Amino acid sequence: MAGKSVNKVILIGNLGKDPEVKYTPQGTPVAKLTVATNERYKDKSGEWQDRTEWHNVVLWQRLAEIAGEYLKKGGKVYVEGRLQTRSWDDKQTNQKRYMTEIVASDLVLLGGRGEGGEFARGAAAGGNNFDQRPAEAEPVPAPTPISDEDIPF
Repeated sequence: MAGKSVNKVILIGNLGKDPEVKYTPQGTPVAKLTVATNERYKDKSGEWQDRTEWHNVVLWQRLAEIAGEYLKKGGKVYVEGRLQTRSWDDKQTNQKRYMTEIVASDLVLLGGRGEGGEFARGAAAGGNNFDQRPAEAEPVPAPTPISDEDIPF
């Protein structure tokens, strides 16, 4: 098995806030999401405890636009992607900082209207039907300037 490796993440969770969509200087859309997953377990005394884990997710190009159009805080979402760690120098503390995030390659909106998604889709439906090609007839929004710290790579 030498030379073969796998970097795959699958999440089903709820959005902690509305997606944040920005544009690179070249006009490429990039969206940031926070997705919460929950775990329930029994502690040493036999009491049920809930634990929430927060995940930072980055979407690029058409997936970023879709997230900005359809996802809302609290909505249930299926995300598939890979883990990526990036680093930068913190200008205030002069220390090297690290962030591990999920770079999404697939996105499925779960739940019906009023539940944060526009349509009901099951994750087992085998992918999504979103057209990943850039829309030609849609007006291009004015790019929101972003700094180097905002770009996840």
